[in-house]
Amino acid sequence: GDANYENFTAQQIFERGEYDLARNNPELAASVFGEVERLYPYSEWAKRAVIMQAYAYHEAKDYENSRSAAQRYVDFYPTDEDAAYAHYLLALSYYDQIDEVGRDQGLTFQALQSLRTVIERYPDSEYAKSAVLKFDLAFDHLASKEMEVGRYYLKRSHFTAAINRFRVVVEDFQTTTHTAEALHRLVEAYLSLGLTDEARTAGAILGYNFRGTEWYEDSYKLLTGRGLTLEAVGDNWLRQVYRQMIKGRWL
Repeated sequence: GDANYENFTAQQIFERGEYDLARNNPELAASVFGEVERLYPYSEWAKRAVIMQAYAYHEAKDYENSRSAAQRYVDFYPTDEDAAYAHYLLALSYYDQIDEVGRDQGLTFQALQSLRTVIERYPDSEYAKSAVLKFDLAFDHLASKEMEVGRYYLKRSHFTAAINRFRVVVEDFQTTTHTAEALHRLVEAYLSLGLTDEARTAGAILGYNFRGTEWYEDSYKLLTGRGLTLEAVGDNWLRQVYRQMIKGRWL
């Protein structure tokens, strides 16, 4: 309990926390590091204990407490050399909760924001590269969420609602792995609504960027089967995307 540590030095308590961590007991370690902070506030050991607490809580999958310890570190020691690591742990506390597609999208947005902080503030740190990888995965995750909802609407013939979701992927998440499918689904949805200009233009964008994919083949069959060519026609949002793409500003 708490009393046990009253007679120990900050270093002794800190080392006890490290020992508990090494023995695979991160919950206990976190509370021991907390004792360093409580009994020896403002000491150099307390500073180290805060970051270790954030790490230990993260190991214990206690993301809320990990986040608050990491945030405390960032607030108290913003210019310290471990601030980059604290920011990274803060980002992980959001990121590691996005384990399955069903989770709250708010978490994904927070993960993206805090990963971006690591990338922009500490571009040369050892954490930046890992943050970039995780950023891309989280971004992809948001796109997959839009696709899932779009497919749901498409299956139920709610074409306009489906189009809105696929449009978000094409306009905002075009660098993810979902873009080719989103374009194909737009071909399907627009054909179902009899909007052939939009369908042909989506097909043209597919052909320009994703010719080697099954999505392109499927769209090609759908359009040519109706005697339609795959080209940018009409005046619609996809035509704008096509123009941007030709200028190299889209993908």
